[in-house]
Amino acid sequence: MAIYDVRSISQVGTSEPFELQMARGQIPGHTALFKYGYNPNIVNVNETIWDVGGIYSYPPSALAMTVTSASGATDSGVKVTVSGLDGGFNELTEEVTLNASGTATTSGLFRRVFRVFISGSSAPAGNVNISNSGITYARVTAGENQTLMAVYTVPAGKSLYIHNGTATHGTDTSGAFMTIRFMLRAPGGVFRTAVKIDVTGSELLFPFNYPLRLPEKYDLEVRAICNKNQINAVSATFEGVIVNEQGPL
Repeated sequence: MAIYDVRSISQVGTSEPFELQMARGQIPGHTALFKYGYNPNIVNVNETIWDVGGIYSYPPSALAMTVTSASGATDSGVKVTVSGLDGGFNELTEEVTLNASGTATTSGLFRRVFRVFISGSSAPAGNVNISNSGITYARVTAGENQTLMAVYTVPAGKSLYIHNGTATHGTDTSGAFMTIRFMLRAPGGVFRTAVKIDVTGSELLFPFNYPLRLPEKYDLEVRAICNKNQINAVSATFEGVIVNEQGPL
């Protein structure tokens, strides 16, 4: 059997795209970020683009998260990975296994939760909520096996450089339009509008030729509202590069 020496083309006197090098882990201190959110039920009230609906609530402090399946014991043994930030806004990821009643509690304390996915070989039969004291901070909708939330917080010691965003409104023939806003919040501040667009039954792409920089601990989320009292499906994405701002790059 032939043996091939797999090498980067940059090692043989040529070059390859920066994005590919970063995805291959060849650019120290740089990590790609892609966030996708979906909300199928937005009417004429502002909502965050995420699985639960309504305006997203952020944990007031670092909390242990309870992971609960709506199908209870049916989902015993399902493995769930929770990703977010700890009390110092450092990245924190923990995998838990649902017990005989379909619940589990993280040992880590989360100040932010922005991605959850099913990490084992068994998919849950019901929705899986990640919550504390009755407040839901993430949901894995049955059949998706991952959260669909256009919500993110920049870890401590890092900056996020956003270079592209999209917003999509399901096909509409009634003349309704969606107003979609990309919202930023500095630590201790209030949310402010960074981008505001209207979409009618289409998709809008807006690249940032000069990336939009979010320093550490900034919150970012996407919200939408319809100009009519009718149900609308809306999705949104943003992507960029997370860069270590401390230590050597």
